[in-house]
Amino acid sequence: MKERPLIYLDNAATSWPKPPGVMEAMERAMREAAANPGRGSHEMAVKASRVLFEGRKMLARLFKIANPNDIAFMLNTTHALNQAIQGLLAPGDHVVTTAMEHNSVRRPLEALKRKLGIQVTYVPVGADGILKPNDVRHAITPATKLVAVTHSSNLLGTIAPIGDIGAVTRTAGVPLLVDAAQSAGVLEIDVEGMNIDLLAFPGHKGLMGPQGTGGLYIRPDLELEPLMQGGTGSRSESPEQPSTRPDRYEAGTPNTIGIAGLTEGVRFVIGETVQRVHAQELSLTRELMAGLSEIPGVRLLGPGPEIERTAIVAFTVDGVDPSETAFLLDRQFGIAVRSGFHCTPLGHESAGTTETGAVRASPGYFSQQSDIVSLISAVKEIGETLRA
Repeated sequence: MKERPLIYLDNAATSWPKPPGVMEAMERAMREAAANPGRGSHEMAVKASRVLFEGRKMLARLFKIANPNDIAFMLNTTHALNQAIQGLLAPGDHVVTTAMEHNSVRRPLEALKRKLGIQVTYVPVGADGILKPNDVRHAITPATKLVAVTHSSNLLGTIAPIGDIGAVTRTAGVPLLVDAAQSAGVLEIDVEGMNIDLLAFPGHKGLMGPQGTGGLYIRPDLELEPLMQGGTGSRSESPEQPSTRPDRYEAGTPNTIGIAGLTEGVRFVIGETVQRVHAQELSLTRELMAGLSEIPGVRLLGPGPEIERTAIVAFTVDGVDPSETAFLLDRQFGIAVRSGFHCTPLGHESAGTTETGAVRASPGYFSQQSDIVSLISAVKEIGETLRA
C-alpha cells in the first residue's frame, strides 16, 4: 500500500519542511565544530565559537540590532520570555500585558504574583483580537516596570501594532517585551525603529531552524538577573556570573549544532526576504479563509480576511468537537493541524471558544495551493458526515 504524502499545516507550532541548507549546516557543524565554544583554544573549539558568532550576526541583521552580543541564545521562546520576565521584575512591580498572550508569558507572570506579589493588568481585546495602543497607555501606572505584548496571536493571527505600542512605552519610560514567536521571520522587526527593549524569538518557526533554538535580544542599557548561572568559559576564576554579554545569559554548553542550522534558516529568510515570505503565506491564508467561510457550520475566529494577519486560521465546525476534526483530518486525509486551546486560554475567552477550543491550520512558506484545497474539501466532508 502506497503511503499517503503528509499535508503539513501546523507551521505555527513548528515550521516544516526546512530549507535544505539547514540540515546540511547541522551535519557540517557536527563533523567540524562539535566542541565547546569559548571553552578551549583548539581548532574545533574556535570553529564552534565562530558558529555562534555567525548566528548572532545573521540575527542582528534580520532584526536591525546594532550589537550582535546583545542577543543571547536560548532554547526557545519560552526560555527567552522567562529570562526576560524573571530577570527584570522585583517585588511590588506592576506589569501590563494582554488577553492574547501565550502561557509562556502568562504563567511566569502568575508565578511571580504568587512569589513576589507583583501586579498584572491584562488589557482586554475583542473577538477579533485587535489590540489598541491607547488601551495599553491607560493601563500603565507609576509602578509599571514592564509591558509584554505578543506580536501576533498564535490563535487568531492578529498582528499587534508594535511600533505604536513602542512609542507609548518609550514615552512612559517602561521597557517593552515583545513575544515574536509567530512573527520572527514572517513580519518586519526593527528593534530600534519599533522601540523594542526585549525581543523573545524561536528558531524553529518562521526562522526555519531546528527545535531547541531561539534567543532573547536585550537592550544595551537594560540589565537582567540571569535565569541560570554556571559555566561560561569566561571569568572562570570568579564565583559571580560574568557581567559581559552574551556570556552573562548563556550558562552551560550551548546547542552549537542547532544554532548552525538556525543560522542557515535565517540566511534563507533574508535571501527570500521577510516581505515575500509574508505575502506568500498571507495569500494562502486568505484563500483558506475564503474556502472555509463557504462551508455551512464553519465559524472562523479572529479578524476578517481584509485585515492583515499571520498565517493562522482557527475555526470550529458546528456540532463537531475540534479534537475530533483534527483527528479525522490526520487519520483520514493525512492533514496535520492542531486542535485544543493552544496555550492561550485568555485568547479563547476573547474569541468565545472557552468551552470548545478550536482547530488551527497554519500554512507555511513551503505550503502549496493544493494543500489549501485539500483541507477545505476535507473539512466540508467531515462536517457533512458527522452532522448527517
